[in-house]
Amino acid sequence: MAITLGGLATGMDTNALIDQLMSIERRPITRLESERKYLSSRLDAFSSFDGKLKDLKAKIDALDSDTEVRSYSVTTGSDEFFTATADSTALPGSYQLEVKNLAQLQKDVSGGYASKTEAAFGQGTITINGTAIAYDGDSLTGIMDKINAANTGDAATGVSASIINDGVTGYRLVLTGGDPFSPFSVGGSESVAGTYAAPTFSNVQAAKPATILLDNIEIQSASNTFSNTIPGVTFTVGKANAPGETTGVTVAVDQKAIADKLNAFVNAYNGVVQFVKDQADASWGKDSAFRSVTRRMQGFLTTAVSAAGSFNTLSQLGLKTEKDGTLTIDSTRLNDATAQDLESVVALLAGDGTSSGIAKEFSGYLDAITNSSDGILASRKTTTETSTRKIDRDIDRLEVRMGQREKVLRAQFTAMENLVAAMNSQSNYLAQQMTAIANLGGQ
Repeated sequence: MAITLGGLATGMDTNALIDQLMSIERRPITRLESERKYLSSRLDAFSSFDGKLKDLKAKIDALDSDTEVRSYSVTTGSDEFFTATADSTALPGSYQLEVKNLAQLQKDVSGGYASKTEAAFGQGTITINGTAIAYDGDSLTGIMDKINAANTGDAATGVSASIINDGVTGYRLVLTGGDPFSPFSVGGSESVAGTYAAPTFSNVQAAKPATILLDNIEIQSASNTFSNTIPGVTFTVGKANAPGETTGVTVAVDQKAIADKLNAFVNAYNGVVQFVKDQADASWGKDSAFRSVTRRMQGFLTTAVSAAGSFNTLSQLGLKTEKDGTLTIDSTRLNDATAQDLESVVALLAGDGTSSGIAKEFSGYLDAITNSSDGILASRKTTTETSTRKIDRDIDRLEVRMGQREKVLRAQFTAMENLVAAMNSQSNYLAQQMTAIANLGGQ
């Protein structure tokens, strides 16, 4: 191992000198590392930009179809008896609704037994809707299983069985029908008696469909939900009215829902504009992608569509571009447009079946520039990864060179220290000899 004197002979801090020289030598590596950091930061910026654009796309996608733009609300005089919702196919109107009764399935119950697992029944059959179900030395659970097994396939009885414990008479077999429109029949016979008497059933609840009166028109349903009784409106009944008592129902355009979607779009749009502004001071702030996107977005705002209707630009819905590029929305103007001509609002945003609406066009553009294969981020990611790999290779080569260069410098400084040490030693020897000669002359 070579000995590093570290300035013992010269008095210089050679290690510090070498470190300073190597710092100068490493400047190309430092520049490459800075470039790599820049590329990483730029890619992070484009990743955030991609996220902003995808958020904007999600908001415009909520306005690019007929069913998404059309929003209707249902108001009722009371929610005590039913709840109501409306979809995009609803039609405005006012109605009176009375809940006559809720849906219920037929239920028949047997007498009570001390055990549900004791095999105490004799031999016999239970006939449900004409289907004979035989049992022979079964338990109550066994009979239940056979009834349920018969309620499968094409020849299903339409009746299911369960067991309850009423806490008084014991375990009881409960038969439940499957259709409130279809009551079932049950009977039985026994050929061999067992410890337990053959099950006999009494009806405790009759089958009955849910029934409402809508403007005095009787309507029935197999469940407590009524769909499209009024076009696009779903009722879920929960309690019967008193006879003759009605509840008012009003279906109208839900202006707030439409406004909320457009406001969400405006906020997301402004988020993209503000993000681009925030990049202005960064070295990548002048990237052509930022300018291209903002120009194209502004173009969509002023694009006139040929779809049928009285509106052909977003400005007619109250959207306005401010001097800083952001959007604002005049809620009064928007509400007037949706209240007076919803069809034209739908055509403008979602199209009319022949021509595409602005939202559809906008969404298609955003879909292209956020595509994971060839969108803006994908393109910048590819170029960044290529450049970064080259930088890494260059740094690796320079690091090898720097290692060799440091070895050379240390060898040179060590040689210098050794030379100076030898010269110092020779100088000391000559000084000693001269002193000795001087002493001899004095004698």
